[in-house]
Amino acid sequence: MLNEAKHLDTEVIKRATIRDMKALRIYKKQYDRLIEIYAELVSQYNRLTERFADSGFEVEADTAQGGAKKSPMVATLEALRKDILMYSDRLCLNPKSLETVTAEKTEQSKIATLLSKKK
Repeated sequence: MLNEAKHLDTEVIKRATIRDMKALRIYKKQYDRLIEIYAELVSQYNRLTERFADSGFEVEADTAQGGAKKSPMVATLEALRKDILMYSDRLCLNPKSLETVTAEKTEQSKIATLLSKKK
């Protein structure tokens, strides 16, 4: 049941990502593998964030020496954030990376070009 919910969550994120990329006119079918990885990372991040909230936002864990260190969940969330940012850059899903990309223009057929010139 949990695995099915995880899959559904990933699929929702994947579809939303493709929809957003199409709206920005930067989607290509060849990006699907990257989008799949990105969707899985975002899904993992969402699930871990829920678990982090359920734990009472514990940011420190006790060490064997009696000190405290960053909790493993916080470290994992930070790593996921970095990975998500890297993939969102590659997929041009944030404002900074989008500035460097020009959307592909749909080319008109030769007949449509000739007809538009006659107007």
